[in-house]
Amino acid sequence: MTEAVEDIFVRIERAFPILSEKLLHTKEECTEEEFANLAEDVRVLKLSQFVEDIVIHHIEQYIRWHVAPVFWEKFENTEDSKRGFELFKSAVDDLYSNLTEFLPLLKKLEYLRQNQDVVTDPSSVENDIEARFKLIVRATLLSQLPLYHECIIEHFYKIAFNVFCNSDNSSPDVSVNEIQCVGCAQEVENCQCQMIVYIFHETNRKLIELKLLERLVGNVLTSLIHIRIENHVIQTCDKTFDVSQLIPLENWLETVVMSWLIRIYSGGFSKTVTLSDEIRNAINKFKQKLSHFLYETYTKIRINHLFNIIIEYPESQPAVDDLRICLERTDQRKVLIKNLQEAIKTRLLHPGVNTPDIVTAYIAAIKALKHLDSTGVLLEAVTEPIKSYLRSREDTVRSVVNSLLDDSPSELADELVKGECLQLDDGSADDETEDWEKWMPDPVDADPAKSTQRKVSDIISTLVNVYGSQDLFVNEYRTLLADRLLSQLNYHTEREIRHLELLKRRFGENQLHYCEVMLKDVYDSKRIDGNIHSDTSYNLQRELFPTSALILSAQFWPPFKEDWKLKLPNIVQNQLNKYVKAFEALKGNRTLCWKPHLGNVSLEIELKDRKLDINVTPVHATIILHFQDKSEWALQDLAEVIHAPATVLRRKMTFWVSQGLLKETSNDVYVLQEESTSKNRLSTDIVEEEETESVMASASDQREEELQVFWSYIVGMLTNLDSMPIERIHQMLKMFASQGPGAVECGLPELRQFLDRKVREHQLLLSGSFYRLPKS
Repeated sequence: MTEAVEDIFVRIERAFPILSEKLLHTKEECTEEEFANLAEDVRVLKLSQFVEDIVIHHIEQYIRWHVAPVFWEKFENTEDSKRGFELFKSAVDDLYSNLTEFLPLLKKLEYLRQNQDVVTDPSSVENDIEARFKLIVRATLLSQLPLYHECIIEHFYKIAFNVFCNSDNSSPDVSVNEIQCVGCAQEVENCQCQMIVYIFHETNRKLIELKLLERLVGNVLTSLIHIRIENHVIQTCDKTFDVSQLIPLENWLETVVMSWLIRIYSGGFSKTVTLSDEIRNAINKFKQKLSHFLYETYTKIRINHLFNIIIEYPESQPAVDDLRICLERTDQRKVLIKNLQEAIKTRLLHPGVNTPDIVTAYIAAIKALKHLDSTGVLLEAVTEPIKSYLRSREDTVRSVVNSLLDDSPSELADELVKGECLQLDDGSADDETEDWEKWMPDPVDADPAKSTQRKVSDIISTLVNVYGSQDLFVNEYRTLLADRLLSQLNYHTEREIRHLELLKRRFGENQLHYCEVMLKDVYDSKRIDGNIHSDTSYNLQRELFPTSALILSAQFWPPFKEDWKLKLPNIVQNQLNKYVKAFEALKGNRTLCWKPHLGNVSLEIELKDRKLDINVTPVHATIILHFQDKSEWALQDLAEVIHAPATVLRRKMTFWVSQGLLKETSNDVYVLQEESTSKNRLSTDIVEEEETESVMASASDQREEELQVFWSYIVGMLTNLDSMPIERIHQMLKMFASQGPGAVECGLPELRQFLDRKVREHQLLLSGSFYRLPKS
């Protein structure tokens, strides 16, 4: 029995020469008949599994010590791409050749397994000899993975990818003129593109057959494709905002990248029909990952250029549409908010940018971000620094109101014409107008406390809500309207009435009641002026010069800036007195109180060599009229005569100096110029006055005067109650001082600033959190 067993083992060693560490090809191999007899003896002795395990073990040892080291020796860390291409090809060819020599042994093992009586599951890896062999090859090779193994793999696939990408891009005209092939970087006459493609497909076929393609080159393929996608997206989309790029990018990914991948996995075929279901599913999953990376890369580029995209909106709407789609597929909202806020702070919110430009950029941001995210969450997060900065600028409200009333095409003027009602952030939701069937929850990054505020989509409402109140805008409009009405030379109010009607649809009639009275004053002034001039008793007094008046209802107009009263020349004052008498005769118990520094004066100035027709303010007219009586005036003397501050008068005198009528001979001494020199001679007899200033008090001055209304209430409260906290003071002011039409409102922060200023002025004392009056 022992001799029989030893004989079987000798026959097994001849059948499987690797067991004796001989060469795989040996002359002493057994014949087919001998192997058939051996297989029958092995089956009878039930040694099939033992033989299989020991043979597989010796194969694994042989691959570990002889095949794997030879394969990895060729993986050099070289920078020569051509040498790297050749090394990887040679390594794969030798590996494939060495492993192919094991096929006869594997067939014999398979024959032994088929000859045994035990029924096995052919789908199991353990019961598939070839699958088990390839698993051993992969595990053994990857266990000896060198540090720089990806270097020559990258060279190989980079050259192949370059050849593939440029194989269809050559035209007849280009190929004739070019000396070097774009694909293989060789001379056109020695082009090796076809050879590279053939080697590429053969190498991939061998790796696929050994099931090494994904494990060995998967990371390199992914890295190369990612780099190619990034470069292509940058070249295609950099600073181009007026054309949608998503569809061309998706087509490029499908026709170039995925086509190349399919050729890799199919060994050269361009369609997935020839592939197995497993490989086809793997390619589809890889395509999903690459599509996500494409969207991610495109989103990053668009986010980096988002500030420019917003400034160019609506021309850049295709880029915004692309970005909206990408944001739905990638999670980069936080990156967008952070980058855009940083760009806004560095490029927009600094003293070098004019307020109208900031307002224009803010309007563009509102429109673009609303289109990008209809929920308003992005708009709320991104524009918060803009709103804070606009509140810190004194001319913001005036810039907004000027844009609203601009006759030239502008965003705000167009919005005003739409006539939508103003929507304020009062913190209450309008459940009646909300369609519950179309309701969608806010994104996860939204602030729940501001959910109702984000429903405001109107641009004008958004700008008003920067301050949280429409009073500032209404007061600014009153001031601007007063300037316009006082600066015109006629009684025409058609344009102002149109603007007022549009604003009433926005802010309501109650808010603009004072403005209606102002326009009615202009209409009444025209009628009264016409009645006075048609009065025979007034005409009998013979007007020395035509006189018309704009009669104002003082309590409805904003306060005026000047706090000094101009003394007019006697000839002018006498004419105004006649006009007052005519008005008193017409109105009975009413009279006029003149504002001598307001209005317009048409002058005809005759000099020795020229004649001027000019429209100026009463101050300028008064100055030049005094030079009719006296050709030389000292600034201080003239200031005393016309009751004007010297600083104001000096500024007004510069206008006549610039026109060549006056000359400053010494410090603050001016002389009339009867004859003009060639240097200051005017080319026309009609000249325009310097740019007019606003005659109305600034918004801050008006607000300070309004807040003084509260002071008497506060003094009364503290006199009766001794001391009070600011919250109690604010509550009582809301109850008593902020009621009725035209009442002034005051927020808690503004009241705190006002009271603190009174403390600094020693009109109040602050003890802990209680305010009280100082003891007299």
